[in-house]
Amino acid sequence: MKTLMRLVLSLCALAMTPASQAGAEQQDVAVAVRSAVRVVIIATNGDQAFFVGHGSGLVVAPDKVLTNAHVVELLRTERNLTIGIVPPEGTRGYGGKLIAFSPGNDLALIEVKDARLPVATFFAGGVTDGQHVTAIGYPATVDRAQGLDLNEIIRPLEPVKTGGSVSTGRSSQAFDTILHTAPIAAGNSGGPLADDCGRILGLNSMGSVAETQADAEFGFAVSNREIASFLRQAGVQFRRTTVPCRSMAEMEALNAKMQSDALLKQQQQEQQAAMAREKALSAARERASQDIVSARENMMALSAVLLVLGGLSLGGAMMFNAEHKPRQRKWAMIGGGVLIAGAVAAFLLRPSFSGIEDRMADTLPADNATFPVAGPSYDANGDNICRIDEARSRIIFSDTQNTNLAWTPEGCADGSHQFVQASKGWSRLSLHDDQSVSVANFDPSDGSYQIERFLPDAATMEQARKIDAKLSVKGCTVDPALLARLQQAQSQIRALLTAQPNERLIYRCGRKGREPGAADQPSPN
Repeated sequence: MKTLMRLVLSLCALAMTPASQAGAEQQDVAVAVRSAVRVVIIATNGDQAFFVGHGSGLVVAPDKVLTNAHVVELLRTERNLTIGIVPPEGTRGYGGKLIAFSPGNDLALIEVKDARLPVATFFAGGVTDGQHVTAIGYPATVDRAQGLDLNEIIRPLEPVKTGGSVSTGRSSQAFDTILHTAPIAAGNSGGPLADDCGRILGLNSMGSVAETQADAEFGFAVSNREIASFLRQAGVQFRRTTVPCRSMAEMEALNAKMQSDALLKQQQQEQQAAMAREKALSAARERASQDIVSARENMMALSAVLLVLGGLSLGGAMMFNAEHKPRQRKWAMIGGGVLIAGAVAAFLLRPSFSGIEDRMADTLPADNATFPVAGPSYDANGDNICRIDEARSRIIFSDTQNTNLAWTPEGCADGSHQFVQASKGWSRLSLHDDQSVSVANFDPSDGSYQIERFLPDAATMEQARKIDAKLSVKGCTVDPALLARLQQAQSQIRALLTAQPNERLIYRCGRKGREPGAADQPSPN
């Protein structure tokens, strides 16, 4: 039995100098914790069962666990051995079956019976030198120090977390590994090595051996390159992301800066527009004033000419009177009167300076078209397409594909998802089969759409499901009583969650099938 345990628990301890986890998001590391399991090896002899040893594992699909090949290698030769999978949460363990085995890179895959376990997310990007990491697993030294017996070991128990840093440039000769300083011990084999966002960088496999107490010890984790190839060959669809790890504090600071910059830019544009408009108004006023002065001068000149001509005509009438030409006198008198009347009319009808504003109004519409003015509110009713803003989003495990949103004024999305009114826009809380909770917020006035995702522990998720089963509303509704019940359910479930989400996705929505324009361009928020 001791020989079996030595073979199964062959992982060496690492250095005991812990690295600081100041940069880690503890609730994100907790996400990786819930996907780490204990892999128990049990020998059976008739009705009797004997504990052989254990290692650690990682959930890569709801019913699949990844571990090291050396943790389960005895199952290939010892027929009386079975596998038990013990998650960190819940009340029970599960039976397992070895379905893939690769000693060349120390990987093995276990199928878990009758289980749907929380799945981990791998980080497919590069690992940097000095990067902080967390090793997660079930070191036997801790079990022994706590005096745990067999019954306690096979019950759900939270794994041990230790921090360290990556040392790049040195890999094992047999397969691609990540060298790190996070303390691990026998039993950590097959446990995940996670970054500060809870994404998996590798699977802890082995450690260096200290020959003296002064020697530092290091761990080797099977890299994601090896894992990805192994899982693809095994036909497992696993979750992965390439988005760099950024803390929520960083993202909130970035969003605050972007909002401030957008507000400053908007204010500058408004100031420039106001200055341009004032300049245009001044120019229009000057043009109108010049036009009126010119028109007044022309009318007064016309009045003077008519007056002179009228005077000449009356003078001619006097001459015709002296010459006793009554007919000519008559027409000269009439012509003179008309000319003088026209002169008076031209003088009286000259443009007034009070008409400057009216003349400006005739010219401003064409000028105003060049000025940026506040457009109509975003019209969200109908089909929208929402594109993720990666620069402002904190992405941990979700994909970054565009999402469609069919919206109605009553807060119904996609014909079946009812939102409730919130302080700004509309909100909807949803529970998902992958043991996550999402809170979506949509503001139809500007097309802003945000989804916050939480990854609570099993106990919190169970409470949330009970509330949802009691108070949730199926489909869309306009019934005030049902909307109030839905609001109550969302408030109660939200109170169970942490103040800060694990993930925040920010989208910009535009009307589907239409080119983005002033009326459809959402404002930054």
